[in-house]
Amino acid sequence: MRSAEWHARIECAGQVVGAGFLVTPRKVLTCAHVVHEGPADALTVTFTERPGSAPVPARIVADGGWAGGTTDLGDLAVLELAHEVPVEPAALAPVGAAHGRQPRKLVVYGFPVGFDEGTLAEYRITAPQLLRREWIQLEAWAPDGQPLAPGFSGAAVTLVDTGEVVGMVTAAAGAQGVRNGRMMPTEVMARYWPDLTGLVPTSDHRTADRARLRDLVERAVRAGLDCDPVRLYRAAAGPFDPEPPEEGFDSLRSAALFVLCEIDGEDAAGTVARFTAHVEALFHTPVETSAAPDWSPILVDLQHSGAGDGQVLVEVSAYSGGRRHPVGSDTVPRARLSAYVQDRIEAAFRHLTPGSDELIAFALPRDWIDLPVDRWASAPDDDTPLGCVYPLVVTDQARRRAGTRHQLTRVWNRLDSLPGARVHRVECGGAEEPARLRVRLRKPDACLAGFATAPAAAHTRAHFDTSLTAPAPVVVWSRGGCDNGPEEPCAGGDGCAGKTFLDELDAVVSGVPPAELPRRVLALREEADAEDGHWARDIQLLWDDPRVFTDPHGGTPAHARSPVA
Repeated sequence: MRSAEWHARIECAGQVVGAGFLVTPRKVLTCAHVVHEGPADALTVTFTERPGSAPVPARIVADGGWAGGTTDLGDLAVLELAHEVPVEPAALAPVGAAHGRQPRKLVVYGFPVGFDEGTLAEYRITAPQLLRREWIQLEAWAPDGQPLAPGFSGAAVTLVDTGEVVGMVTAAAGAQGVRNGRMMPTEVMARYWPDLTGLVPTSDHRTADRARLRDLVERAVRAGLDCDPVRLYRAAAGPFDPEPPEEGFDSLRSAALFVLCEIDGEDAAGTVARFTAHVEALFHTPVETSAAPDWSPILVDLQHSGAGDGQVLVEVSAYSGGRRHPVGSDTVPRARLSAYVQDRIEAAFRHLTPGSDELIAFALPRDWIDLPVDRWASAPDDDTPLGCVYPLVVTDQARRRAGTRHQLTRVWNRLDSLPGARVHRVECGGAEEPARLRVRLRKPDACLAGFATAPAAAHTRAHFDTSLTAPAPVVVWSRGGCDNGPEEPCAGGDGCAGKTFLDELDAVVSGVPPAELPRRVLALREEADAEDGHWARDIQLLWDDPRVFTDPHGGTPAHARSPVA
């Protein structure tokens, strides 16, 4: 389970009376029957997973109108703590998350007699049917497991694989040898306490995306990172997403909950991804320093298959903890290429350290270097471009050779001290000879070769090849290139789309350390995706720091299958 600190033990006058769970920094939910008998001014809450923490005084501030009988409805109480506690609140699951084709294992954390420190019980739902529109029946996962008993009342029922809460235990069977009970699901709890509605995420967000956002937010809160939650939300929101509340957000947590709980539909995943990226950016050192991100790359290696133009040899690897983790290798038809890559990238994330700086890198043959991989959909159910969700770069397949990697490593060791990425412009109408360009790109202060035209343009193809073999550590261009077309250069003056591209590029990257460029280009792609005619819509970033690819094969692709298999 992601965290257990939000599990609570409810006490009255020093005696354990049941369980509960923290849903906001000051609110704990439990059953009304747990707290109804003792004196109201003697209630305390203890977070047993924080050893040594003192009981916190609490008072009842809301209830579900429970009448006192075993089968009476509304058995819910909301406790307000005397002060906020430094505990991450429980994460709630979308409505219906406990259901599935296969039974989902549920875990309950309670305090029966003899277990004041808490104990676990494993259960599942018997069926998704609501009994009296109030309860879902629970049955033991295993016949010899821990039965529900007094002390489990008020406990959160959580999904074992995510730790998210799906409901609250309200009753055990009561009969000897019968190992079932009842839970009140979160949608019923929200009926009695409407404030809970704003804490239940929609089902349009993937579990991994919810978990990642919550983890980043809690890390940001613990680190005391300063931010404007409203500004962060506005930067992430799509054109059809709701406006933030008039009163704003009182914390980064509340902004994240708004994203998860109020935004649904086809664009929900994109908004979550953008908001997550903005939260992640809070952790990174300001650009005026030379500290570099600790990239954890996913490398997508594409090659001609040798089995016909319609087939592509694909290998995907993840790099984490100083090791390369092969994820998949296959010969794939061009028509299924993006779908295959989507699936393998998703699998590769399982090998990355949670919270690390992910980087998607495509190693491409020279004649595919302009492939718009950043515009591929990020997931089967999300057409947000991949390059608007993750930092994404390309590199030339030929630069995977050991000698070139050695040269590039030396260059990048030097670039670490540069405060910004100075652009060497290769103008649309420029007359610089390729040999002279090579000399310029091998100077100590050289960093970024910026092209006004795409690599396919006949008048700059030799210059582009030179920049790759120099080797320039960073090359940037627009796939759209100059409006004049690929064969004939224009004068490169005012009105030239290539000149405009280089002018804008120079302005936005001049203060960005080279190691930060993938993240800066991610932000540009997000802007361009939301604005028609943006100069960076077709930006292609060739960024190649061999130090982030700890490949035991020295950078040489090691495909598991024959190209003609």
